[in-house]
Amino acid sequence: MDEDIISKTIAFVKERLLNAEGGHDWFHTHRVLKNAQLIAKTENVDMIVVSLGALLHDIADSKFYNGDEGIGPKISREFLFKNNVDSTIIENVIRIIENISFKGGKENQKFRSPELDVIQDADRLDAIGAIGIARCFNYGGFKNRKIYDPEIKPNLKMTKEEYKSSSAPTINHFYEKLLLLKDRMNTKTGRQIAEKRHQYMERFLKQFYAEWDGVK
Repeated sequence: MDEDIISKTIAFVKERLLNAEGGHDWFHTHRVLKNAQLIAKTENVDMIVVSLGALLHDIADSKFYNGDEGIGPKISREFLFKNNVDSTIIENVIRIIENISFKGGKENQKFRSPELDVIQDADRLDAIGAIGIARCFNYGGFKNRKIYDPEIKPNLKMTKEEYKSSSAPTINHFYEKLLLLKDRMNTKTGRQIAEKRHQYMERFLKQFYAEWDGVK
């Protein structure tokens, strides 16, 4: 049953995300699944919940649905119920989907579980490092944002609403989210991986500013 529902979920997610923005497509979901499976090796978790949560965590990201945070959980619940998944597993997966996102970092997380800790770390790892940089600029281009504007400073005190509606240059997003994630990891493995990826982003920014200023 476990392998069967995982296979069905993979097929479902691939179909749903067929034309998704490049930073939130099937390949992002697949990387999060692999990250979660890696982190889970050193954590006491329910692997079916981890796998389903990772696969469905971005099935309908609210930023692509006018900020509606209820669509992803609704689609996921209907899919899991249709496939006769145990109700306890469904509820755990839905709570994970509802609580995984960053939301500007100012929101109090209403639900915690070992499985959410693992998937949240896995998702955050895909937002930093080389892939995180690529995803960041891909999304900035998708939204037609400036790459950088020295006159527009990062806002480190944004509310959830300000964070979700921000149209600031892409470089600002490093300071408003990406560089904050290292210190918000939940697991030992997540923290270890995040440290290296964080250092890579710092080197990138140093090089970026040097090139921006015309330094040889």
